[in-house]
Amino acid sequence: MNKSLGESLVKEINNIMVSFVNSKNSLSTEDFIYPVFIVEGNNIKREIRSLKGNYHWSVDKLEELVKELNEAKVKSVILFGIPEHKDCVGSEAYNDDGIVQKAIRKLKELDSNLYIITDVCMCEYTNHGHCGILSNNNVDNDKTLVYLGEIALSHVKAGADMVAPSDMMDGRIGYIREVLDKNGFENIPIMSYAAKYSSAFYGPFREAAGSAPSFGNRKGYQMDPANSREAIAEIEADLNEGADIIMVKPAMSYLDIVKEAREKINAPICVYNVSGEYAMVKNAGEVGLINEKLVALEMLLSMKRAGAKMIITYYALEAAKWLKEDEI
Repeated sequence: MNKSLGESLVKEINNIMVSFVNSKNSLSTEDFIYPVFIVEGNNIKREIRSLKGNYHWSVDKLEELVKELNEAKVKSVILFGIPEHKDCVGSEAYNDDGIVQKAIRKLKELDSNLYIITDVCMCEYTNHGHCGILSNNNVDNDKTLVYLGEIALSHVKAGADMVAPSDMMDGRIGYIREVLDKNGFENIPIMSYAAKYSSAFYGPFREAAGSAPSFGNRKGYQMDPANSREAIAEIEADLNEGADIIMVKPAMSYLDIVKEAREKINAPICVYNVSGEYAMVKNAGEVGLINEKLVALEMLLSMKRAGAKMIITYYALEAAKWLKEDEI
């Protein structure tokens, strides 16, 4: 074989191999966002019955949480508040001295580098469990936007690095963007729960957050699991309104939506590895039906492979530990 031709062939093969290696996906602790449930009271670190290995935290115990996050090298959290007082307008959600607002300030005091995302919704704060203001037992979209703007603003004033509206009201991204911009927070990003399905996988979360609807359901403002076209339309609409990151929720049963979104948009995609997905793997592992570690990591890796850049997961701390073990 001609020497120059041989060298050219070797170079081409090497390029193909490099391309193959680079096309493989891997997990990193930087991929993970850890969901944290904040409760009223003192000296509380209480395991959540429906989410084994995850806890309700009172503000005064957050130093212990920060230590765990730093040891695991998990750099981001998303906060959910569970107030003692609930009413028809979810007033504790936008109280500047509310449970989430106090938690943000405490976490920033403990670790200024921790990246704090806040869930912007009303279901944990209303006495009816729906995600907005009711008119004749139906959620009033336009009235709800005003409250969502107040909630997002109160979170950012407390020190949140990003807000994540999960309510699925039409026009909420544009409204919140306008509120933040008018108040000098133009650089605060918005992560939209753009493709949030009306899913049966949310059960353990609703128990953990005390957010199950007291009547009816959320099918009127969450998406039909049978519908894929609407997801892309919702994603594009939220991006046009000013969303910086879009989310697909749940993750595991909706990886087709993640893949399609990756192919059609340029914005970063986050997925929510929701409570039901976590609980299935956790409980099956505990009774010996599966290897929990291998199944959990495979599940998370599939989300990266489909196109997710970020993964909200109750496995964040455990997965970080497992990844560290595999490095040794």
